[in-house]
Amino acid sequence: MTLPNLQHSPGFLLGSAYRRISIIFSRALKPFDITPEQWTVLYTIASHDNVNQKAVAASVDKDQPTTARIVELLGKKGLITKTVSDIDRRAYLLNATAEGKALIDSTRALEQQNLDSAFAGLSPSQIEELRLILKTICRNTGNIYED
Repeated sequence: MTLPNLQHSPGFLLGSAYRRISIIFSRALKPFDITPEQWTVLYTIASHDNVNQKAVAASVDKDQPTTARIVELLGKKGLITKTVSDIDRRAYLLNATAEGKALIDSTRALEQQNLDSAFAGLSPSQIEELRLILKTICRNTGNIYED
């Protein structure tokens, strides 16, 4: 029995592309002592004031326990603050510290360079088409992102 070549599978290619982009970004972030997963959570928190931890988890497509671990680590690094919500005592509100915002400011260009490199040779219309295709895949798999 001959198995199909994985390199022709869209699912394999999608996963491979994600892993490569993540590895390259991870190397670029190493001097800043932050992983791409932590960076994504910090970026989301830095983009909103008093954001609910549950909303962050949904935004970065991570489960609650994983998000909680990342939030605790970012807090220990002094990049975010975590306070109990006045409205719901079970919920935490998150804010980026000045250090956290500075880290995002310092590394945002690295993220863009990483994406520019990955998308080299693609036209803006191809990149937009890819974005729309990926959003459709996310919706089809139960991950609904809003603009």
